[in-house]
Amino acid sequence: MTPSAPYPRLVLAGISGDSGKTLLALGLTFALRDQELSVRAFKKGPDYIDAAWLSWASGHPARNLDTYLMGFDRCTSCFTASALQDGLNLIEGNRGLYDGSDARGTHSTGELAKSLKAPVLLVVNATKVTRTAAAMVLGCQRLDPQVDIQGVVLNEVSSARHEKVIRDAVGAECGLPVLGCIPRMAGDSLLPARHLGLVTPYEHPRIHELKANLLELVRDRVDLGRILALARKTPPLPAGGRVFTDLPDARGIRVGFLRDSALSFYYPENLEVLEQSGATLVAISPLTAIGLPHGLDVLYIGGGFPETHGAALSANQDFLSAVQTAALDGLPIYAECGGLMLLSQAIRWNGERYPMAGVLPFEVEVFPAMQGHGYVELLVDRPNPFFAVGTAIRGHEFHYSRIVTEGVHSHTACAVQRGTGCGQGRDGLVQRNVWASYTHVHALGTYEWARGLLAAAKRRAQQYPH
Repeated sequence: MTPSAPYPRLVLAGISGDSGKTLLALGLTFALRDQELSVRAFKKGPDYIDAAWLSWASGHPARNLDTYLMGFDRCTSCFTASALQDGLNLIEGNRGLYDGSDARGTHSTGELAKSLKAPVLLVVNATKVTRTAAAMVLGCQRLDPQVDIQGVVLNEVSSARHEKVIRDAVGAECGLPVLGCIPRMAGDSLLPARHLGLVTPYEHPRIHELKANLLELVRDRVDLGRILALARKTPPLPAGGRVFTDLPDARGIRVGFLRDSALSFYYPENLEVLEQSGATLVAISPLTAIGLPHGLDVLYIGGGFPETHGAALSANQDFLSAVQTAALDGLPIYAECGGLMLLSQAIRWNGERYPMAGVLPFEVEVFPAMQGHGYVELLVDRPNPFFAVGTAIRGHEFHYSRIVTEGVHSHTACAVQRGTGCGQGRDGLVQRNVWASYTHVHALGTYEWARGLLAAAKRRAQQYPH
């Protein structure tokens, strides 16, 4: 019989996006930790930035739970492998409670909550509503009674009278307790936003003040005791184990990856699976490194905000030249989104042009409007260094940039079956042993990713022993 464990857990969901879920999740995390309670945080969906904030607040890597990319069983395994058997496991939803990949809400926060048998605390933006807030909550209750909505938190409350009217209406019409009321305030004063969403923790201008401000936001405004009681009533789940199996033996392999405030978008599992295979990870800052470390067998470049760091990246010519030299020498390089931009000839943004590594034969431009957003499905149809022809890849994209040089799409390895990719129905640009795409891949959604990256690294290690 498979052992089980309690995993006290709670889903924070919203009526819509921008309801205040992230602010509340951060505030709750700090308030509970202030009471010496351990917290693990999770983010529903593929969001890197919210997960980074949850990691900062909880002091542990926040895991993404995306049923579209990973499937329901792998999401549950990912959750139980990292969740606490005591303390609190807090899962922040995305968009509205029932917003999924289709009209039936498939892969929504509500479906994830049902899969994890987790109660839902519903965050309601109370701007310019009173009793209508109760109607919205009642609609959420009745749309799917299997979703276990156990309480409400009101956000953007303007006055004590405003709070009382909504509290009374939600209690009378929905039979639910209001477990917190957050006052109206300028949200950007705590978590500033920009073109890809919130700024990252790396770049917050007043990060040292933020913890105290978030604690003040929820102190005496949220009923921590009742929220914890809800989380502790959850039924047990099968005890977690390893989420990766049948890993290749990568002992002796050295994997470089670029990470600092310019490029910070990495799922923890993507790095962990490489380490669990026996590979050594080597973190490199493209802003400060003067070159690549000796003896790398593969280079992994995630996404981020290279455009906002364009001047600093471009000024580090020693590093960019080292990347170009390594690519010409055949080093396997796997790049996603921001990594693609770093490998381009130049980034154009806000009237400026920032020369980059010059590995790929095109320039990219960042536009005011989104150029690609949502889930991606790729079919590998041409030879490349990382994936076998015929491999199906599920991922996601979120980019304001696009390639502005003509004639490069013939060098791609994938047909886009869903999404935008690099344009013209293609993604996965290939140059020598370099792969660059706008698609972000999660290691638990596409097992072939880690195998392909490590296989390319092994071929390199055999050709150039350390």
